[in-house]
Amino acid sequence: MTTERTALITGASSGIGLLTTVTLARRGWRVLATMRDLARREKLEAAAQAAGVLDRIEFHALDVTNPGQIAALAATIASRPSPLHALINNAGFAMAGFAEDVSDAELRLQFETNFFGAAAVTRAFLPQFRRQGAGHIVMISSLSGRSGFPGVGSYSASKFALEGWSETLRLELKPLGIHVVLVEPGSFETDIWTRNAQISTRTQDALSDPQSPNAARIANWRSRIETGEPRANPQLVADGIAAILDHPHPKLRYVFGRDAKFAVLLRRLLPWSIFERLLIKASGIDA
Repeated sequence: MTTERTALITGASSGIGLLTTVTLARRGWRVLATMRDLARREKLEAAAQAAGVLDRIEFHALDVTNPGQIAALAATIASRPSPLHALINNAGFAMAGFAEDVSDAELRLQFETNFFGAAAVTRAFLPQFRRQGAGHIVMISSLSGRSGFPGVGSYSASKFALEGWSETLRLELKPLGIHVVLVEPGSFETDIWTRNAQISTRTQDALSDPQSPNAARIANWRSRIETGEPRANPQLVADGIAAILDHPHPKLRYVFGRDAKFAVLLRRLLPWSIFERLLIKASGIDA
């Protein structure tokens, strides 16, 4: 008899987290879907109901910046007789603004969720994975964790940190039978660019102040972001994560999206001087 596999996903109320929850449930997984505010579970519930998998999903409150909540949930899951086969660290948001217009407090807020939150959740569940001698830990990073881009330096910095920490963690845990994987999506149609996006206070001020030295550059950047090519369907990422969890020996990095794959290729092949000119032009800030 095949043992039911269980996965825990953070930030499951929308976007890639929501789609991955439903995708795994459709493939027979039991999914522990966590989110900061359980009042926002309706969208996931509706999607799971439509897919006929609501009975395979559990809803748990989890703010990845709350140590007490993390510890309590880890203890609850550890007390169960069934193993936890996978942890997917998906919770995150994007802080928009040029580097000089993001305050220390805003930068720390970005890191608290995207980096420290993922690290804290991972550490909380590591004892269970160690006891089992198996498990997949998937970090939802980004193309921005491989290459900076104007206007999202804070987000990129948090993902660069996550990449370095996860790469080291993989080396430390692989001898124990635990696989750490980085998922690096490009631009997909999720609400990280809408509801989950935050704009730094000074950036908002600059947008409404024609005298600001960055006003025109920010306006050009924002226009280029909002009127760019249509973003890809994030179901591609959810399906990719499901395939990673089925793989007994996954790679360290998986890049999703034609834009991301193309950017990684260009960075590898082009001299930096040319690559940076392409990024600046693509951002619109030199217009």
